[in-house]
Amino acid sequence: MSAPSHPAAMLGRHMSEELSNQPECWERVATATEWQSALRRQGERIAIVGCGTSWFVAQAVAALREEAGFGVSDAFAASEARLSGRGYDAVVVISRSGTTTEIVTLLETAPDGIRKVAIVADADSPVAALADEVIAMPFADEYSVVQTRFASTTVALARAAYGEDLAPLIADGRAALSQPVPEELVTAEQLACLGTGWTIGLAHEAALKMREASQSWTESYPAMEYRHGPMSISTTGRAVWVFGAAPEGLEEDVVETGASFVPSRLDPLAELVRAHRVALARATARGLDADNPRHLTRSVILAP
Repeated sequence: MSAPSHPAAMLGRHMSEELSNQPECWERVATATEWQSALRRQGERIAIVGCGTSWFVAQAVAALREEAGFGVSDAFAASEARLSGRGYDAVVVISRSGTTTEIVTLLETAPDGIRKVAIVADADSPVAALADEVIAMPFADEYSVVQTRFASTTVALARAAYGEDLAPLIADGRAALSQPVPEELVTAEQLACLGTGWTIGLAHEAALKMREASQSWTESYPAMEYRHGPMSISTTGRAVWVFGAAPEGLEEDVVETGASFVPSRLDPLAELVRAHRVALARATARGLDADNPRHLTRSVILAP
């Protein structure tokens, strides 16, 4: 699926539409028991692999699986994945397009005997063809280069697989879509996105959305690491956004720098929906097309 060009008045239209139906996508995976079973086999050692957004989703899913007690779960960028000699029972690859070169190469060269699971939007893609088990979510596919619903739906699927009731998340997702976008986040000179545990992946993903959609200066860290250097850039006109619970004392330390402190008031994944809306608002304010960021395409396919 390639994103068509649009006149200036239509900039970001696809991203706007796609981020707006995330709660409906989450409802679909909440009851997808067959897909859930592919992710929750108890005691398996698994590697979860992606590129770009999907790498950050892999980080969140791996942490969720370990926190739920299902076994060792490691997240890798596909280009840096180390599968040999580590005793993995399965590799789970995440690829919206199903065409990313590094993911295809990884599946083609995976050690013998390792179970291959692919989470894709296109069941007929090269990645799906190389997998033993396929979770195909065409309803979460996107025209926009900037991912929103496919990424968050993959995380929601994992949360359902590891035993969570998604009803509170879905309600918070709808709240995130109805609340005003904070002006301080649209105009902030710089944003730092922070998380803990599984929400570190969400923080990295939120920061990536700001960079992709609006060319914004954003950084992301584990929340406890922010005071170990990165806080030196914190000052008036900038913002620190925490996804999930904030470490004790962090808000006071950030406020002392003059920066705005933005806590999560919703489920962290619903907070990511707020980040999607902020990224789009920042792009719109700058006259940028969030559907077609500069230098980027929906899939990275490298020349042989």
